[in-house]
Amino acid sequence: MKYYISDLHLFHKNVIGEGNNFDNRPFDTLEEMHKYIKEKWNRKITNGDTVYILGDVALRGINTKLIALVAKLKGNKILIKGKHDDVRDLRYSNLFDEIVEYKEVTDTLNKQTVKLVLSHYPILMWKGQHRGTIHLYGHVHNTFENEFYQECLKSLYELNKLKNDNATQISAYNVGAMMSYMNYEPRTLQEIVDGCR
Repeated sequence: MKYYISDLHLFHKNVIGEGNNFDNRPFDTLEEMHKYIKEKWNRKITNGDTVYILGDVALRGINTKLIALVAKLKGNKILIKGKHDDVRDLRYSNLFDEIVEYKEVTDTLNKQTVKLVLSHYPILMWKGQHRGTIHLYGHVHNTFENEFYQECLKSLYELNKLKNDNATQISAYNVGAMMSYMNYEPRTLQEIVDGCR
């Protein structure tokens, strides 16, 4: 199985109650958040699964505790780097099967094969977007920036539809851990799409 998630922000106090909780996460301490994420992740993911992490696993810097925590997360982990990802430490980078800035993959949605474009940052124009390719992204968390981005895509689709009655819907999904349909665990493409309806 293939799973997706972004913006875990492990060891980042400002996403929880210990800091300014800019993300409105329901955790008072980092320990509580880490435990919740690890338990949900390992209850769901097997070592035969692939998890695409779309950036910002944790804050920059070398952290032995981070290495130990990520090593305990099951699955073949592919990292699509975000702005906070520091992979200079070989012990840490070796925890990932691949580390890239951008990735194109295929997956299944409603029993149909679909193409996906994966990046940490939301992309306004991506390869195949007018032919059904779905974009998964993170970075903007659950903010006005995410709402603005989605409104831009909606406007783009409506303008395209004026010129072409057969215009294909433009689909992009924020897979940030804090999104309600993500609930701090990796999700399948089907779970993400169904959760956004």
